[in-house]
Amino acid sequence: MSVPSSAGASAPAPATRDVPAAFLASAQRAGRDASAWTVADLERDTRWVTPLDDDDRAALVAGVRAGRVPDKPLLQYRAGDFPFGARVVARLRAAVHEAEHGRGIALVKGLPRAGVTAAEFELMTWAIGLHLGVARPQDKLTRYINAVKDVGVDYRSPTGRGYSSNAELDFHVDSGDVVLLSCYNQAPQGGDSLCSSGVSAWRQLVAERPDLARVLETESVPFSRQGEQSEGEPPYTMTTVFARTPTDVFCAWNRNRIHNGLKLPDAPACSDALREGVELLDQILRRPQFMYRMRLEPGDLQILSNFTTLHSRTAFADDPDESRKRTLFRLWLATPDGLALPPAWRDKWGAVEPGVVKGGMRGHHYDDACRAFERRQAEALGMRVD
Repeated sequence: MSVPSSAGASAPAPATRDVPAAFLASAQRAGRDASAWTVADLERDTRWVTPLDDDDRAALVAGVRAGRVPDKPLLQYRAGDFPFGARVVARLRAAVHEAEHGRGIALVKGLPRAGVTAAEFELMTWAIGLHLGVARPQDKLTRYINAVKDVGVDYRSPTGRGYSSNAELDFHVDSGDVVLLSCYNQAPQGGDSLCSSGVSAWRQLVAERPDLARVLETESVPFSRQGEQSEGEPPYTMTTVFARTPTDVFCAWNRNRIHNGLKLPDAPACSDALREGVELLDQILRRPQFMYRMRLEPGDLQILSNFTTLHSRTAFADDPDESRKRTLFRLWLATPDGLALPPAWRDKWGAVEPGVVKGGMRGHHYDDACRAFERRQAEALGMRVD
């Protein structure tokens, strides 16, 4: 609400009084409209969903079984080992394009599940990744694909990772151009996927509190590495929550990692305004008009931009039968057609140019085999490793 001035004209509200007019003018409509979606947008226009048919499923099963070699390390496989056929690969690539250059979210429905073992399904997910990008390592063990499954980890601990727990997760992004999540088993209760547009959240933040939006774009905050840093790396990375290019708004967000990062003994202090902005952003992401809930079914493949779409998950109660426990497989991919990132984010992502392998968490076992895989895979896709 504006406050009358002594001259009778309206003075700027406290939230906008010290915000430069140039910032307001550039920030209010920043970002591509397609990626600034609401729940109503996703429900009205479902072109972001790609259903596979029986021919697609047959091609995927045949390709995985033709290429599988018992005990062969994942990093030694190549895309050509899995002859899926041009049709299904084209449909998968179109879904990745939608995640990167369209809505920021895509869902492929109908991966083969009936009669497919968990090991075959994991290999299928890995093989799909080989056709689409360069997988990025995800943890201190330098694993390039992870089973998202509860093994009793405390998500809120300083070294906790959400994919190994059954807890409700904070909204976050992963590392790499896109994240792929394939569903083998779903929990009987809970475990729903939650997604919000970082671009829509940015616009709402600018509308409500442009002063806090400006702080989240200009003041860096420590993101904890959760104890998984490589030798010589600090226990946190520093970056802004939001960044912009002339065409895009990007969001680097992981409330749990920010919370833990701020508690690290050597981490820089942050302002009260930044803390306030973090809390307001979290509230905006969870508002009903922005938070889209989807229940991944066995055979679903979710693909999300790690720069424009934030994701989370509800808590779940698992099946007591080990063979029926909630099990998904996660890939982080750098892609040939990734977006150009803001130059200031180079330290966090390792590269900002399209077509350059970026992101990932090297962990404690990043070795010559990892380097050879990344170089070979990048070359096959016309990409570069810096």
